[in-house]
Amino acid sequence: MESLMTLRARASPVAASPLQQRRVPGRQRATPVRASAGGEPDLSVRVNGLQMPNPFVIGSGPPGTNYTVMKRAFDEGWGAVIAKTVSLDAEKVINVTPRYAKLRAEPNGAAMGRIIGWQNIELISDRPLETMLNEFKQLKKEYPDRILIGSIMEEYNKAAWHELIERVEESGVDALEINFSCPHGMPERKMGAAVGQDCDLLEEVCGWINEKATVPVWAKMTPNITDITQPARIALKSGCEGVSAINTIMSVMGINLKTLRPEPCVEGYSTPGGYSARAVHPIALAKVMQIARMMKEEFADGQSLSAIGGVETGNDAAEFILLGADTVQVCTGVMMHGYPLVKKLCAELQDFMREHNFSSIEEFRGASLPYFTTHTDLVHRQQEAIKQRKAIKKGLQSDKDWTGDGFVKETESMVSN
Repeated sequence: MESLMTLRARASPVAASPLQQRRVPGRQRATPVRASAGGEPDLSVRVNGLQMPNPFVIGSGPPGTNYTVMKRAFDEGWGAVIAKTVSLDAEKVINVTPRYAKLRAEPNGAAMGRIIGWQNIELISDRPLETMLNEFKQLKKEYPDRILIGSIMEEYNKAAWHELIERVEESGVDALEINFSCPHGMPERKMGAAVGQDCDLLEEVCGWINEKATVPVWAKMTPNITDITQPARIALKSGCEGVSAINTIMSVMGINLKTLRPEPCVEGYSTPGGYSARAVHPIALAKVMQIARMMKEEFADGQSLSAIGGVETGNDAAEFILLGADTVQVCTGVMMHGYPLVKKLCAELQDFMREHNFSSIEEFRGASLPYFTTHTDLVHRQQEAIKQRKAIKKGLQSDKDWTGDGFVKETESMVSN
């Protein structure tokens, strides 16, 4: 079997763009953490210069919506927290309720049973930016060694992006995640997925962001696109230190067969929203795999990958890391199971690592990525394997092949039972 070092080897880098060649102090690429000597499996990771006790990150959304809940996340032991997305003018953000709907494993209309899907029509933060920034400052004062990441989204306006970045950075956040992926809300203002789905627009906006930002920048990708590697490539070439994937999938959760109205139902009406939870995990794995392969083939400067999608167990996280993820984000999982979920995730991930004798995350990160190929190659591999199996002699082909020393074994080779 190939060594893990061989599996992790990266292709030669492509030529760096001017933005990639420029290095701003504090903006670092992903750095491998060396394996610990003996003891329990080490879950710590160092990503873009950010040291985390474990790879589990609170994903941007309700679990990072204010000081109280973000403080709880740090107290429970999450590796990092990404706050709910903020913009300059929160007055334009008006949420409705109910704004969530659940999909259960049972038939449509079942009130109980395991939740496999979750939909939200929630917008970004409706709290004043100054309020959120003051809470960021307080959190960094109380938890100076913990990682707080600001999630930001703005209209198609360079000055607005620059103002937002400056104000959020002044609050002391360790990095920025750019929301290029919210599938609903305000596309008419060229916000969220409206940018992430348009590579020309994305390249321009990423240019604005990276000429201003002095902390690491992660671009959050939308799955609501034909080829997710295209915007991911643009973001990295434009200077972003990492990408996050995936945000929620555009969906209609279902129709109430008693009322004939769609869910979630607000005054009898609804709108398409973002789909998350367990049911999206296989889709997220495919998107993360595609991005990881592209990054391995085209980038060799330590750009990071943060995986998102249906994580409720340590094994879910292990799958993402095996595909090349540096960190794993959880949002809906926290909404369903609470902040103590991180302890279960860490314990289960360590159980996986013990089973395979891995002492650090880096030892198995990306180890499964080389085993993806094309369908044409699968056909070729199977045809070759069949030829080899047929080439193995079943018994003796001729009386001249009998030998004295191997007579008993040669006899057995031709017995059917």
